[in-house]
Amino acid sequence: MKILFLFLDGVGLGENNPATNPFARAQMPSLQAILGGNRLVLDHLPHSNQRSTLLALDACLGVDGLPQSATGQATLLTGQNVPAAIGYHYGPKPNSAVGSFLQNGNLFSLLRNKGKSVAFLNAYPPRYFAGIETGKRIYSAIPLAATNAGMSLSKVQELQAGTALSADFTAQGWRDVLNLPDTPVITHYQAGERLAFLSNNYDLAFFEYWLSDYAGHRQDMDEAVSLLESFDKVLGGLVNSWNDEQGLILLTSDHGNLEDLSTRRHTRNPVPAFLVGSTDIRQKFASGLSSLADVTPAILNLLS
Repeated sequence: MKILFLFLDGVGLGENNPATNPFARAQMPSLQAILGGNRLVLDHLPHSNQRSTLLALDACLGVDGLPQSATGQATLLTGQNVPAAIGYHYGPKPNSAVGSFLQNGNLFSLLRNKGKSVAFLNAYPPRYFAGIETGKRIYSAIPLAATNAGMSLSKVQELQAGTALSADFTAQGWRDVLNLPDTPVITHYQAGERLAFLSNNYDLAFFEYWLSDYAGHRQDMDEAVSLLESFDKVLGGLVNSWNDEQGLILLTSDHGNLEDLSTRRHTRNPVPAFLVGSTDIRQKFASGLSSLADVTPAILNLLS
């Protein structure tokens, strides 16, 4: 059994309103094809067909205020209701209270302790590691969980070797923004194929896409639509290369944001649990799935 955990930061399920929700406006043929013509909006769930399931997950977790990245991601990665435990939503980066939940018993370490193979497929550029080493940057929840589990973060060498992917999927940003002109660039479709290929080597492969949250905060509809249409090409390469009988694709998020560009803040909308795989695998995984806190237990159950 293989699981690809595709984490999209700041993606909720919003209204089917193209004036405020880029998911209601963007042309996403790959996503709509696998959803039977539907879009990733509240109107179109719950959904299940031959290849996919779409459910809503509660990201508020019984705590007042707007959900935040650190507590949402920590909940996803531990199965514990972190904002309820500390009494508030917190983010974007973990404070000591949130970080303590990620020290022992996070998803990565739990699986590794059971002898399962785990990969974090994001590659980080040299200046990221320089920032960590100098203390000018701290880990966000996901790399913190990975490093606490004894995993090494991938660097430029892994990106060049094709064993990891950049945060923007294609690595074009490493050339254009980070001024690393020798970085190999791939297409979005090829990135999806690579995600599928690499996932075959592990029990759990994890990829974090944070540009979705940035686009939501900027409230730029054209930028958001372009980003989603590019991501749809990644999804096309991924689902066309995926063996539904051998594994599950899980796409989910930590809180809403991108789905409502009428505000630059996070939302209290539910987040998607978008599943691709055989009917039996999806049914087993989705049983009892209703909030962020249910995700890690569902993964552990499926991989037991």
